[in-house]
Amino acid sequence: MRTESEADESVVDLAAVTGRYRVLVVLAVAELLAMTLWFSASAVGPELAAAWNLSGAETAWLTNAVQLGFVVGALLSATLTVSDTVPPRYLFAVSAAVGAGATALIGVAVTSFLPAVALRFLTGVALAGVYPPGMKIMAGWFRQGRGFAIGALVGALTVGSAMPHLLRVVGGVDRPRLVLLGAAGLAAVSAVLVLVVRPGPHQAPAAPFDPGAVRRMLGDRGTMLANLGYFGHMWELYAVWTWIPVYLAASLAAGGDPAPALAALLAFGTIAVGGIGALVAGAFADRIGRTTVTSASMAISGVACVVAGFVFGGPLLVLVPFLLVWGFAIVADSAQFSAAVSELAEDDYVGSALTLQTAVGFLLTIGSIQVTPVVADAVGWRWAFAPLVVGPLVGTAAMLLLRASPAADSLAGGRG
Repeated sequence: MRTESEADESVVDLAAVTGRYRVLVVLAVAELLAMTLWFSASAVGPELAAAWNLSGAETAWLTNAVQLGFVVGALLSATLTVSDTVPPRYLFAVSAAVGAGATALIGVAVTSFLPAVALRFLTGVALAGVYPPGMKIMAGWFRQGRGFAIGALVGALTVGSAMPHLLRVVGGVDRPRLVLLGAAGLAAVSAVLVLVVRPGPHQAPAAPFDPGAVRRMLGDRGTMLANLGYFGHMWELYAVWTWIPVYLAASLAAGGDPAPALAALLAFGTIAVGGIGALVAGAFADRIGRTTVTSASMAISGVACVVAGFVFGGPLLVLVPFLLVWGFAIVADSAQFSAAVSELAEDDYVGSALTLQTAVGFLLTIGSIQVTPVVADAVGWRWAFAPLVVGPLVGTAAMLLLRASPAADSLAGGRG
């Protein structure tokens, strides 16, 4: 029979568990709403290209400007250790509000390419103050089950990234302003919502500015192997997310059914199903190891880069299951690279380590996003994704090396 003190401890433990999962839900919703900004202009790229007479390369910059802005913002944040000196919920809130304002301006005032690219760049800078601080907040609440928790956050990011395509399906075809203002409004709600999230019990206190922190991160072999795995993953991920609507439009046209709404719906499903993948992978990674889950996920998505050529133009009965498997696997591993860095980096500078990781990863995406349509011009959209397989190959090799290293003992409670 339990003593009174044991019963009291159980109540406290239950309250702590309930509290952290409440934070998980609120923070995931805030992340989802803020990340609708990322592809808000890309989702209506065909309409903006027609209205502003954009070339394919210019249309790509509606996404690449966000990537570049994110990289610049993240590098500045990492170098100045902003994520570890400014309370992360305030940084998240202000950044989401700035991104919402920049996107709303495109919707109501912009009528040409250059102002749109400048505002998309500003949106990317702002999002560098949303995603890494969100991961830091989550890591502060979860030590056990951190892979699942960050997986939930990345799952929310994934669904949020897909949301503009859904906004386009429900009324945004030929109405880009609706999609842009809808995304801006959701991000504004996010800026308010995140303010209710308190710092967690495992969150390190604000750290002093330390320019040597970045040098130590770069010199740690385990952290850099986790980063290399992430870089390989990112080479594929955002190129696919950016161009899957165009691939689908071409595939449907080749199959005799060029329906823009159907292509947008399939693009939404392909990206959004990754939210489930991130949750499932997070739960498994906490049990069987991060290196195992990331390697398996990259193996599947890498194969899919090539298989995409064989299912191109095929019937929906073949295309849809393929897209769901690819969408599930392509982002399933994403959170685990971040979870690994949060376990390997110095506690006082976890925010900066995560920011540095994402900065370099997103810098690589600019290259793959820009290269993919060039490949498509040369060989067609059927095989445009095939060169992306290089990323998962390099990433898998890095994670297998990490699993064989002593640093693996720090991952997932010693599971690697």
